[in-house]
Amino acid sequence: MEGRFRHRGAELAYDDAGTGSLAVYAHGGLVSQAVEQRMDLFDWAPLLQTGRRLVRYDARAHGRSTGRPAAEDYTYPSLADDLLALLDHLGAAEPVDAIGASMGCGTCLHAAVRAPNRFSRLVLLIPPTAWASREAYAQANRNAADTIEREGAAAWLAAGRAPRPAVVADVPEFSPTPPEAILPSVLRGLADSDLPSPATLATLRCPALILGWLDDPGHPVSTAATLAGFLPRAELHLSQTRADVRTWGARIADFLTRPRP
Repeated sequence: MEGRFRHRGAELAYDDAGTGSLAVYAHGGLVSQAVEQRMDLFDWAPLLQTGRRLVRYDARAHGRSTGRPAAEDYTYPSLADDLLALLDHLGAAEPVDAIGASMGCGTCLHAAVRAPNRFSRLVLLIPPTAWASREAYAQANRNAADTIEREGAAAWLAAGRAPRPAVVADVPEFSPTPPEAILPSVLRGLADSDLPSPATLATLRCPALILGWLDDPGHPVSTAATLAGFLPRAELHLSQTRADVRTWGARIADFLTRPRP
């Protein structure tokens, strides 16, 4: 079932499947739920087969959701506000499980820090570069935004983006889903973002599953390992092959259906 709601001047679209305890999923930057479906990167069937309700939404200005050209709308804390508003819209009275990939990982962590009682478990997929390693990524995003404004998105794409890690080299590439007029603002908002500090993360008490892969400067093992070290109840799994990434759906289903300790 498809749904929509309005929040802070944008209309956010989501897909609602299954019944039972609620889990929400926030995707990575520049893609959308439909693009991720075509990429065939994550398999949600195992989770739905456990009798869970899964709500996946398009971040503002991504996919079917609308947005405006304002960089402050696309920082992790602002996106976390959208996630919390989605929980309000869904009527989530009990703590929910939150799953986030890359940008969505930052979204979930900021939301959990702000409202820890609203979350039962966290699943953090390919955590993005953060803290000391973040500035090079941020500068690349700012440069990309400048290029798009001067020469257009086609020129930026023609120049080539960072190579993808071997583990997902066979996954098709897609053009960014934010409209060209908004794309520079999205890139600058992400450039102005970072994960919560390790000391802040150490205050979270909900269990966390961290799933990452190797040899990806944009999603380095160092971020995943630091998260695993500071989140008090975290477990970490790193994948070296595409076949192992395909196990993530089953790993997520197992983690989210275990009895809470």
